[in-house]
Amino acid sequence: MIARSKPRGAAPLILTLPLTLALAWATSAAGCRLSKPPVVRAYPAPTVESLRGALEARQAAVRSMNARVRATSWIGGERLRATVLMLVDRAGRLRFEAEVSLQGTVSILVSDGARFALLDLQKNELHRGPACPANVASLIRIPLLPAEVAALLLGDVALAGGAKEVSAEVLWDANLGADVLAVTHADGTRTLLAFRRQGNSDELVGVTREGRAGRLWRVSFEEMTTVGTTRMPDVIRFAEGQQSFDEGVEIKFKDRAINNAANASDFTLAPPPGTAVIDVGCGA
Repeated sequence: MIARSKPRGAAPLILTLPLTLALAWATSAAGCRLSKPPVVRAYPAPTVESLRGALEARQAAVRSMNARVRATSWIGGERLRATVLMLVDRAGRLRFEAEVSLQGTVSILVSDGARFALLDLQKNELHRGPACPANVASLIRIPLLPAEVAALLLGDVALAGGAKEVSAEVLWDANLGADVLAVTHADGTRTLLAFRRQGNSDELVGVTREGRAGRLWRVSFEEMTTVGTTRMPDVIRFAEGQQSFDEGVEIKFKDRAINNAANASDFTLAPPPGTAVIDVGCGA
């Protein structure tokens, strides 16, 4: 199902969002980090409302996606690669089908937002249980709740899973040249959304989620392209905690269509005859 090889070298683009303010950005065309002079904001500072409006408009414009991607994980120091067919909708319904050349589909993961099932066609096993982060990450190794994974794959973010907001402010990151919408939530987490000005609009290019003890995860949206009438990333990079993107997950889109209707049956799996069914809890 998944090709394995040695860990890769340095990533071409690294997004860092420290706890103290917002972000630090380093780019490299040849695999080495380059220092860049601070960027001065050349336009009036946006408001919290305008950046929140940009996020909400994008979420309204992209409700679902049908895609073929190349997924690569470096988690644990080993590279795992797979071609994955995806059905995603913003409510957290997911369907991932991993393909291998000359074999076709070798595993399928689905979630209806509350439950998950993973069918391993090589082992003839169906694992099923609650759609908690550990189970959702069984195929695409992004250990978040289904709606959070869906939002990232759609190119934006679910703000702390809907946790109540306490405050919000707009910061400026001079290294990235981006406005940062910093949202503090009642559960003690904080979400930092980096927007880069493109013409008269603000484009989301990175997100970090912080907890009380430090960074929980971060994501970078890169190589933006237009799908239909909406700008979307061709590359999404995800990393947990203090790890770099060299130790995280990379999603590269090959084909993609948005806002196509899907059937509820696409997000459930019945065990084929003779398949062993294994019920699992969270963290299995």
